[in-house]
Amino acid sequence: MVASENIPLTYRVVVGDLQRMEIFDCIAAVARPIHDFGDEFMSDETTAAVGLRAGFSPGRGFYCRGRFGVLGEAPVPVVQAVQGFLGPNLVTAGWLTGRPVMPAEDAAACYAQAVREWGHANIPADVDVEHFNHLAQQLIDAADADALPLFAGWRAQPCPADDPVGAAMQRIHVLREHRGACHLAAVRLSGLTARMAMVINLGVEQATHYGWQEPHPVAATLIPRWRRAEQLTDELQAPLYTALTDRERTEFAQHINALTTSPAP
Repeated sequence: MVASENIPLTYRVVVGDLQRMEIFDCIAAVARPIHDFGDEFMSDETTAAVGLRAGFSPGRGFYCRGRFGVLGEAPVPVVQAVQGFLGPNLVTAGWLTGRPVMPAEDAAACYAQAVREWGHANIPADVDVEHFNHLAQQLIDAADADALPLFAGWRAQPCPADDPVGAAMQRIHVLREHRGACHLAAVRLSGLTARMAMVINLGVEQATHYGWQEPHPVAATLIPRWRRAEQLTDELQAPLYTALTDRERTEFAQHINALTTSPAP
């Protein structure tokens, strides 16, 4: 949910010139693009339209029921604890509003379909999605999902073999869930609450948009803890990237750059 603020944007334009990429360089290069591309999907009206066609009312029902449906029919406090970064009232309203529409498993499948449809509309036609899928799946398979239930749920979601473009977008979503889950753990380990992290990263106004009621500004003395949480998030993700060689990490960063920054067809 929270993107790293200190990732140099220049990584997004220079990765094509790198021949060898170390693990933390690769993480720095791909973390923000993966996060932001997923944010674009989640906030797009076309995504909401998929939910409306499926019977969900306007609002957060499709988002909450679909994204967190991989957890099964979990009680609201469990969903809130797993996802972390959204305010409790937002999650409660969305999860309960979506419950009568369809079972959690079906809602997750519907959301995965929306992920893939959005990928078809927004992933450029000239990207080598086959090679990206190969590299991304290596990362996903290498992940230790202990204490990362939302990532584990999305990793277990079926990914179609006959739809490489849709599968590419779904794998981006899965990798985004991995970083988000790692970040939540890192935030708590650093002595911050999720609300504090949202306020530090996005400001009071945006924290309100994400469901936190009357969030107060966070003391400047806590900002180093958030920076430490960002560093810990990178460290928690590092084992994934040992699955790729230096050159494969370069190629993966190139693919992420092309997938998320090139004009859509």
